[in-house]
Amino acid sequence: MTYVKIERGKIFDVFPDNWKFCVGSGRIGLALQKEYMEALEYVKKHIDFKYLRAHGLLHDDVGIYREDNVGDMKQPFYNFTYIDRIYDSFLELGIRPFVEIGFMPSKLASGTQTVFYWRGNVTPPSDYGKWEKLIKAVVKHFIDRYGEKEVENWPFEIWNEPNLNVFWKDADQNEYFKLYEVTAKAIKDVNENIKVGGPAICGGADHWIDDFLNFCYKNNVPVDFVTRHAYTAKPPTYTPHFVYHDLHPIDYMLNEFKMVREQIKNSPFPNLPIHITEYNSSYHPLCPVHDTPFNAAYLARILSEGGYYVDSFSYWTFSDVFEEADVPRSLFHGGFGLVAFNNIPKPVFHMFTFFNAMGRDILYRDDHILVTKRADGSVAIVAWNEVISKEQEIEREYKLEIPIDFEDIFVKQKLINEEHANPWRVWIEMGRPRYPSKEQIKTLKEIAKPHVSTCRMRAREGYVTLNIKLGKNAVVLYELNKVNDETHTYIGLDDSKIPGY
Repeated sequence: MTYVKIERGKIFDVFPDNWKFCVGSGRIGLALQKEYMEALEYVKKHIDFKYLRAHGLLHDDVGIYREDNVGDMKQPFYNFTYIDRIYDSFLELGIRPFVEIGFMPSKLASGTQTVFYWRGNVTPPSDYGKWEKLIKAVVKHFIDRYGEKEVENWPFEIWNEPNLNVFWKDADQNEYFKLYEVTAKAIKDVNENIKVGGPAICGGADHWIDDFLNFCYKNNVPVDFVTRHAYTAKPPTYTPHFVYHDLHPIDYMLNEFKMVREQIKNSPFPNLPIHITEYNSSYHPLCPVHDTPFNAAYLARILSEGGYYVDSFSYWTFSDVFEEADVPRSLFHGGFGLVAFNNIPKPVFHMFTFFNAMGRDILYRDDHILVTKRADGSVAIVAWNEVISKEQEIEREYKLEIPIDFEDIFVKQKLINEEHANPWRVWIEMGRPRYPSKEQIKTLKEIAKPHVSTCRMRAREGYVTLNIKLGKNAVVLYELNKVNDETHTYIGLDDSKIPGY
């Protein structure tokens, strides 16, 4: 058991809220689907992400770039029908786009190499002049429709993981730098206040960040922020329907955050913001770990600490409406989403909502607990216990002595673990139905809720003692609020007269 007595009047730190600055999405064309927008509205309501990042802005299914045959010439035509519908919907929900420029429209591509089931083209433009005009037209249209002040709040990230040859032909660094330069300058030509950045690399290629920033510095190329991705998965084992990974300890991801911060400090642009525009445990959308309580407990420390090392970190993704590895073949299939199909929240969704309940002032924090105080004096605590190996202790215990501003306390506890808020387990008990009936979906939604319990406690000498016991892969939220007791206002109150009381 860990015993902690928190010092009265001492604020350990301020808890940053940049863990909910942005969230990831399946390709942006999926926003035309009803379930995608329903899931986004649900997640926005309960977690309140500010931005959304998605692949495929210039992919053919959104249809922005087209060409008409005019005599012997091919004349570009820019079609904003779908992107207007999509961005209008985002903004109506109060969520802004974190714009990712990519992939290449097929009519403008220099080759036929594609990635994913939906065939995003990953080759450079065949004509950089046409590409430049396209970028300017897109940015100008956004400004015309939404106004300069609005669009100046949208970060523009150039491409996705160009260090991998599956995402950028031959992983050609020089060609990416050329694409970045032309794109960034085109955006700035339209409006110099719009923020541009990259290189959006995945882990294991951090020399790209050094090379990228040196290139921008030497060639006077605009760069306003750096982007990188972070996953903790070890090499995969593939099966026809699933992908399995062992995972590094969660320190691995935090150390990556710290390392990138040091890189930036030692670069020609030492004060650039860092946005982790994708993170999760596994990087594959068919990895069952994403559906489990373990993923919630495992990633909780990232939400607790990550905001001290980077300016934002974007969970990949908010919903299982996602098609990189083909149309998903079952309800639970290892998708990245905070919510599964039919808006069934996964354990990791609730973990995010727990952090959304935290106060601003940190009273105590370690690797498995965060204790905060809210502006009204109430206390909010989140604690977690990821069990990553069979050799680990199954349980984790805390005895906390917490300073509190009131004597009479109402305590509310919300718990997720292997038994509670774990629809994946119940789905297995159902026999893993690929396409569950409406009644089965109803049952899964009923159990996909944290276990809630309450009690009443009294503080002594300005402290309340809370004993916390966490089982395997548990995440718990405690909220300690002042009781305003009005019992004395009820004339004739006598609960002993109630039969069965």
